Amino acid sequence: MNRLLLLIPLLLVIALLLVLGSGLGNDPTKLDSARIGKAFPAFSLQSLQNADKTFTEQDLKGDLFLLNVWATWCPSCKTEHPYLLKIAAENQVVVVGHNYKDDRVAAIKWLQQLGDPYRFTLFDPKGQLGFDLGVYGAPETYLIDAQGVVRYRHVGVVDEKVWKTELLPVIERLRAGKA
Repeated sequence: MNRLLLLIPLLLVIALLLVLGSGLGNDPTKLDSARIGKAFPAFSLQSLQNADKTFTEQDLKGDLFLLNVWATWCPSCKTEHPYLLKIAAENQVVVVGHNYKDDRVAAIKWLQQLGDPYRFTLFDPKGQLGFDLGVYGAPETYLIDAQGVVRYRHVGVVDEKVWKTELLPVIERLRAGKA
């Protein structure tokens, strides 16, 4: 009986090592999304630039879209902005903005100063669409196919490396009909 009691701490240490060791192979920057492979969530949001214009999930159908979650309070968003301008200028994919938990006037001024890569921008001051998407913060970028299905999610800055190694290969697969 005493020998069994001596084994309990050893078994606990082994169990702890197994639990901790199972997470070592995971990429801490990769945040999976429950939305991948599912329809974009239903929403009704105003246009950032025109409060009289409303967009819904139907506006994200018919073409391949890159939905970029951004805000003026996000320093990383300012870092990635020039690359989004480049993507939009090259017309490789439609870029849509999702202004997340921000001030409308500040966001409009930000786009006027830095340039506007977006076909249109959704204004989400309360973050409801962000919540429905599972947004952790800005920037985040989602790839939505022509049927309105979320196909990919990138958390963090979109730069040349991310574009060429992550987003563009998915876009090319989708265009080739290999979802």
